[in-house]
Amino acid sequence: MKYIRDYTVRALVLPVLLMVSLISCMKDEYNSPVSSDTSKPGVVTNIKIDNFNGGAHITYTLPKSSNLLYVMAQYKINDKTIRETKSSYYTDTITVEGFAQSQDYEVTLYSVSRANVKSDPLVVQVHPKTPYYQLVQPSIAISPDFSGVNIRVLNPQKKSIGVILVAIDSSTHVMEVQDQHYTNVDSVNYSVRGFASKSAKFGVYIADQYGNISDTTLVTLTPFFEKLMDKSKFFVYKLPSDSRTAYGWETYYLWDGKYDIYAQGWHTTPGDPPPMQCTFGMGASAKLSRFVMWERPGEYAYSHGNPKNFSIWGSNSATPQDAILPKYAPLGTVMGDWVNLGTYHYPDPPSGNQPGFVTADDQAFVLAGVNFNVPISCPAVRYIRVLVADTWSGGDFAHIVEFSFYGNPQ
Repeated sequence: MKYIRDYTVRALVLPVLLMVSLISCMKDEYNSPVSSDTSKPGVVTNIKIDNFNGGAHITYTLPKSSNLLYVMAQYKINDKTIRETKSSYYTDTITVEGFAQSQDYEVTLYSVSRANVKSDPLVVQVHPKTPYYQLVQPSIAISPDFSGVNIRVLNPQKKSIGVILVAIDSSTHVMEVQDQHYTNVDSVNYSVRGFASKSAKFGVYIADQYGNISDTTLVTLTPFFEKLMDKSKFFVYKLPSDSRTAYGWETYYLWDGKYDIYAQGWHTTPGDPPPMQCTFGMGASAKLSRFVMWERPGEYAYSHGNPKNFSIWGSNSATPQDAILPKYAPLGTVMGDWVNLGTYHYPDPPSGNQPGFVTADDQAFVLAGVNFNVPISCPAVRYIRVLVADTWSGGDFAHIVEFSFYGNPQ
């Protein structure tokens, strides 16, 4: 692994982050009436600097100007971006941030009157501590995954960052952006797929909301082979503890390739005790990489019997025996012939609305299906058992329309 300063990659402007940066550079509107007093206000005095990661708090004494409206700071944060921030006369501190490096920067302060008259400029010097995007960059870890790479980054202060993946483009044959992942979680862990199973160079760098980007962490690795499991080989493997089905919605509809609003699926009988569960075979043993699940769409999105929390268990036994599996269990838990491949939460509505108040976008999200990763530590399996711990309605039945499983057949 090595680090490079890749200016070609840096030239790829990050639309979302730079939009935030541009907005922050726009002048704030102070809607107070314009004063007829056009006298020049005095400058701020008694300057004190408190540097922090990527910025500084500047404290001062306000001038004795009766028509003072705000204090303005103008400063350059990198080679191309000039920022402007303002602080009203109600406070004695202005914050400047977004600096690209830990070095000396000049900040020009102005007192501005209600008549929009600026004071003489006062230049002060700040020296921000190491910007946060640079602190995060050394934690980047890139490893091979099925049909792609897994990316992990530590973000303990939960700052808004962009994790940017670059790889050799098949048409231009140069390193170009392949994925942009924006987040503020403390532990970033996700996979990017769609790459051939052959040795290739991949890079990841960190961007902040001000348009600054870190050095690029480069690795050369080979993604693991992955294919869609052949659904024509799937078969029902009903066990005694499996839930009864209802309304003609049988387990075999889970792999019939239909998941629109008219599709049938698996539906349990209302009143049976949770967890609601079913079992089926894939017709081959495989080390699974991920699966796509389609819940019941349309008016049933985020309601009715659609799973909210569920788990997937697997077995590589030729004829796995029944076992009473718990609603919740840690990854890798073994019970009889079965091993827990993961406990999952179906993503909350993208709109942020409460279930029952979903939008057209929420419904489209359900209709498109949702990808769930199977941890790479999981063993190969040939049988799948689905356990629904609870549904979005909190009811006593469950339904799912379709599954697609991906992995490396053994």
